Amino acid sequence: MSLYHVHSSLRMLKGKPLNTEPVHNEAKKEKPLKNNESKTLISEKIIQDKKCKLISRDMLPQITASCIVHCIVIQAGINMSYSTILTNGLEKNGGHMQTNQTQISWIASVVALSLPLGSLVAGPLMDKFGRKAICLLSRIPVVVSWILIITADSLIAIYTARVISGIAAGLTTVGLVYVSEITHPQIRSMLLCLNSVFVSMGILLPCCFTIFFDWKQMAYIFLVLELIIFSSLFTIPESPYWLLCFKNGFMYNNKISKAEYSLKWLNKRKEIYDEEYSRIMDTLNSDSLHNSNKKSFVELKNLFHQLSSPAAYKPFLILFVLFLLQQLSGAYVVIFYAISIFHKIDGTFGAGLDKNGALVMLGTVRFFMSILTAFFSKNCGRRILCIASGLGMSFSMFFSAMYLYLTSSTNESGYIQETMANHKWVLLVIILFYVCTSCLGFIIIPWTLIGELFPISLRGIGGSIMISIAYLMMFAVLQLFPITLSIMGAQGVFFFFSVISLLGTAFVYFFLPETLGKSFTDIENYFTKKRTKTRLENNILNIA
Repeated sequence: MSLYHVHSSLRMLKGKPLNTEPVHNEAKKEKPLKNNESKTLISEKIIQDKKCKLISRDMLPQITASCIVHCIVIQAGINMSYSTILTNGLEKNGGHMQTNQTQISWIASVVALSLPLGSLVAGPLMDKFGRKAICLLSRIPVVVSWILIITADSLIAIYTARVISGIAAGLTTVGLVYVSEITHPQIRSMLLCLNSVFVSMGILLPCCFTIFFDWKQMAYIFLVLELIIFSSLFTIPESPYWLLCFKNGFMYNNKISKAEYSLKWLNKRKEIYDEEYSRIMDTLNSDSLHNSNKKSFVELKNLFHQLSSPAAYKPFLILFVLFLLQQLSGAYVVIFYAISIFHKIDGTFGAGLDKNGALVMLGTVRFFMSILTAFFSKNCGRRILCIASGLGMSFSMFFSAMYLYLTSSTNESGYIQETMANHKWVLLVIILFYVCTSCLGFIIIPWTLIGELFPISLRGIGGSIMISIAYLMMFAVLQLFPITLSIMGAQGVFFFFSVISLLGTAFVYFFLPETLGKSFTDIENYFTKKRTKTRLENNILNIA
């Protein structure tokens, strides 16, 4: 039976009134226990089917599609590290593109300022035109930015290229939404965490290429890379959630057949296919999505109604606080300002390792920890990873601050200061441990939760707004950090990071729900205080 006929049959069954013929009522009176037992068995059967265990063959199509889509965020990582290579190259070349310190800072930071622009428009665009379509669209400005850098003959062209590149990075918000909608709940968390892996890959690529190529040659390489990514995006299907749930989207004709194709492409086994279709139908019949399809989301009255529901504002508040704590805990500051921090603590760590070598180690550790976190998230819950991450960050920052306190303290013999100063490798180990634990949860998990906590009707626009806010927080913290470091010193900053990390751990423990293995309906029902099992049983009773 086709997806269209199944969809029509379920609609007819749901809309059918309860049978009130006397013979059926009489039958119910004669054997009430038997019918109740039958309904309970049916309910348990459906709930059990929802937990059908995946095998490697089931995961492969979803892993393939997720990895292809995650490639679009490689550019976001490249933006972070390429700026240093670009400014260094411009300084060495001299000529009419000679840069001063102010111009260098703008070349580096203008990406963070323009990124929220792309993120804000990504939500309405992905809801209107589809997830896959906006993934393809996001590659066009990236290609334009690399062409501008290759042909640049002035700083204005460089600034323009960086602004366009930032907008393109904001559009990659669609990747998290797409992956969250095509993946099975059992592996969704793992595949969402791959987002950070590909960002880390983007950070490492310029660092590796700078050994062999200059900034313009790298621009040619990254242009070719983007063309390859653009071509590969044509091989993946559209999100079946968007095809079935957003009826007012662009070109609704043939969406049923396209959704059937997408589901079969992503779920080869019939049992997994039926299970995923059941989850989509449950989401399609939800109240929030029903209300969103009555009117266009751009109508202020309807949008306010959606945002005022617990399923919308509760996830927004949780994510807002989580991202604020993420930034204030120094999770990104230590990565962006590692060289400044090492210089502040006079970083020579022995064994021929200087602060530049330590920076390479930090980047490598971040990349491999992102991979490990993706695998851990398949079996460990979000809460466990975030709590372990917060505690590890708090302890490591506390011990780093204590180390600096001891090295700055003297007693009559100066023994403590001399002893600790000769073991600066200990401080490097502690900071590396901080990077490891931050990548275990607080750097990665909040971004992946954007694709899970928001209801389907607001996932596009809500996710884009939240990512814009998160990057504005990041920009503000990164801009204020040099001033804070000069006022408080590295010791005071580390103590502050330790306290914030501990507060973040407490927030996760009390307020963050577990999403591992949960369907989107389960997560939405958590915020609206509904029970999925009750809804299933009521539907079964209506059908029976």
